[in-house]
Amino acid sequence: MARILTSPAVPPRVTPASPAPRKTPPLLAGVLLVVSLAYPAVVWVALGHVGPRWIALLLVVLALARAWITRERFWLVAAGLALLLAAAGFLGDQWAPLKLYPALVNGVLFALFATSLWHGPPVAERLARLHEPELPAAAVVYTRRVTQVWCGFFVVNGAIAIGTALWASAATWALYNGAISYAAMGLLMGGEWLVRRRVRARIAARAQADAANAGARHG
Repeated sequence: MARILTSPAVPPRVTPASPAPRKTPPLLAGVLLVVSLAYPAVVWVALGHVGPRWIALLLVVLALARAWITRERFWLVAAGLALLLAAAGFLGDQWAPLKLYPALVNGVLFALFATSLWHGPPVAERLARLHEPELPAAAVVYTRRVTQVWCGFFVVNGAIAIGTALWASAATWALYNGAISYAAMGLLMGGEWLVRRRVRARIAARAQADAANAGARHG
């Protein structure tokens, strides 16, 4: 999240300290990100050329890499769930469990964003405070709404991912999870950026009006 504004500011909430993640080499982090994003395309290309057990091994590598680069319990659980899908695909020599990985990713992200609403601060607020530690109250409310919108997106996107994995053709599954879902995410991010600009302008105008009124009262 880019800056929204500063005054009047709400200090960040204090949350219990959690173990710091490992310092990940940038190259490893980049490779992990690229392979994760390309996973649907990799599965699509592999169909008819290699058996599902090979892709199950790839998923094992992704899960173990995620477990290695983080010490946070939440992501360790997510890596464990990915290992379960990989084990099901490997032992059964079936594609269906492996095609559920994008749905698992959406479920994990939904859980992350949703739990942050109850055990804050919300994810969007945390990201905003990386650029501006002292957020105005209106910006805090806005970041909470943004987090809620992303929760809804992950629910819808995850449901479609499940549907394409269970009932659609492999081509449809790869097209949606490897292209359309990313495009939808980009559109949501772009739309939020436009809305954020309007919110920032509104907060700035309100702050100027309050300052002018305060000056008039003391003038």
